Amino acid sequence: MSTRIIKDSIPKAELAEIAKEQFGDLIKAVVDVEQGIMAIGGELHADEEAVLLEQGSRQEDLWGINFYPNKQEEEWLEFDSMINVKPSQDNRSRGVENNETREKIKQVIKKLVAL
Repeated sequence: MSTRIIKDSIPKAELAEIAKEQFGDLIKAVVDVEQGIMAIGGELHADEEAVLLEQGSRQEDLWGINFYPNKQEEEWLEFDSMINVKPSQDNRSRGVENNETREKIKQVIKKLVAL
C-alpha cells in the first residue's frame, strides 16, 4: 500500500483492514499536530514523514504513532517511533514525552478516526 494523507475522517474499520494488509494488528501513522492531518500506509514512519514534508508540513510538527485498531480506544495508540527523537524539542526518546503534544496528537486522531 502506498502512503495516504488523511485530511477527513476515516473509519476505524478501514484502519483495521489496512493493518491486516501490512503488519497484521497495527498501522503506522505520522500526525501533523499543526495541520490536523496524518499520513498512513508507509512501511516506516520515515516514509510517511517524507510524504508530509513534501506536502509542506514542518518537521517539528510531525510525530510518529502506531494504531492497534482492534484494541479499545484507550489502549489503541502507541507513541513509539524513531522520528520522535527530537533533542532540540526536549524529546530524547522514541515516545512523546510532552503531555501537551500527546494531547494534540489525540485530538487530531479523534477528529480523523471515526469510531
